[in-house]
Amino acid sequence: MSFVIDASLVAAWLLPEEYSDDAETIIASMSEHCPAPSLFWFEVRNILVMSERRGRIAAGGALLGMERVRRLPLEDAGIGGDGSILLLASNHTLSAYDAAYLALAVNRSISLATLDRKLAGAARKEGVTVLGPYAHGE
Repeated sequence: MSFVIDASLVAAWLLPEEYSDDAETIIASMSEHCPAPSLFWFEVRNILVMSERRGRIAAGGALLGMERVRRLPLEDAGIGGDGSILLLASNHTLSAYDAAYLALAVNRSISLATLDRKLAGAARKEGVTVLGPYAHGE
């Protein structure tokens, strides 16, 4: 099954302090290439470098984390369209970052895997199936 995965879910998979059974289950279910907006790679890198800087992971942990992420069956889906991202951000008071994940899911007519409550709520309002703890609301 293909779905859009966001950085919040990957953070919960990579970082011991944010561990989530949902993240483990969703990552384990990735059997075909899943699209991710280009910003995903920057968000994950930033999460890891900040975690390393704050001592949440060991020195060198950011690179090791990225190596794990690079082994996932992910497809860089590009930057997305300005109009759809801005419209979704405005309609749901999302950041443009979160709207990029939602726009990709809407555009591809696929599910969205997230641990972000607000993003999950916006996805459900757009008719997108949500994977994770907020699949059925709060």
